[in-house]
Amino acid sequence: MTNNITPCRFTSEIINILAAIAESVGQLEGVHLNQPGPQLRRKNRIQTIQASLAIEGNSLSRDQVTALLDDKRVIGPRQEILEVRNAIVVYRRIAELAPFGLDSLLEAHGMIMRGLVADPGALRKGPIGVIRENDIFHEAPPWEDVVPMMQALFRYLEKSDDHLLIKSSRFHFQLEHIHPFMDGNGRIGRLWQSRILMDYHPVFEFLPVEHLIHEHQQAYYRALARGDDTGDCTVFVTFILTQIEKSLNQLVEDTRGVTLTAEKRLEIARTALGDRVFSRKDYQNLHKTISSATASRDLHRGVELGWVKRSGDKRTSVYCFESHDVRNHK
Repeated sequence: MTNNITPCRFTSEIINILAAIAESVGQLEGVHLNQPGPQLRRKNRIQTIQASLAIEGNSLSRDQVTALLDDKRVIGPRQEILEVRNAIVVYRRIAELAPFGLDSLLEAHGMIMRGLVADPGALRKGPIGVIRENDIFHEAPPWEDVVPMMQALFRYLEKSDDHLLIKSSRFHFQLEHIHPFMDGNGRIGRLWQSRILMDYHPVFEFLPVEHLIHEHQQAYYRALARGDDTGDCTVFVTFILTQIEKSLNQLVEDTRGVTLTAEKRLEIARTALGDRVFSRKDYQNLHKTISSATASRDLHRGVELGWVKRSGDKRTSVYCFESHDVRNHK
């Protein structure tokens, strides 16, 4: 049937990559760095936007993308500037998009292709072909099949028991195979894989996988072509998971040795503890690498900032964030 999902074989290589990705995510969580700091998030977001558009032929440099992110004037081709501005908008709103909804995908396409095509956010209603490696022409499925194929793809995404890393990669391949839009399929496919992965872990919102895809652009296109030619997307899934693993490894390196401030540790504790009453020992259990003296200094700093309330004497002190009344703690 035309709306079947392209098969993928779960090879030992794929299983090993999944294990390596899980290990890297665990390393980031272990040091409370599963969300990069503001400067690194900004750097990675710029890399993501510039690389994803460069794959599509956009010539603007990283410095120019940075300037546009800062609402500064940039000299360059009007269309390329608009492509970057549109990408900035949609990546800023990526967390608002529903990853398992076709309507949300259409909304994202409308944002990323606004002013660039006649019908942004609309599925194609005509034939389209894709030039693959060695100028081989690949004809996308008939436009009459696009709606049922996209519906089947989202059913797979919502109902399959596949690991979310696998589902996101197969979704990426299948969308490029269907080519549901007249233009913008590549950038929306890469964007949507990132959005799906955010449901696996928040670190993926700012992971610049697109940067590595751009560095290995020909291998990316070869993997897509191999899947089209063989009716099996295993090579593509392996390629994409490898880039995710490499990107995570780089993030681990970038955050290695980062020292958390008292304020940052307090923010982490606020997220973990909410409005519950806690002791210094509870706080220290969240930050296993700090001493009891550092924990005490952190909590004292929290009281000074008005973030934390303290009750009890020095030996029996208990704490809470925000408005919870610590005097009720037994």
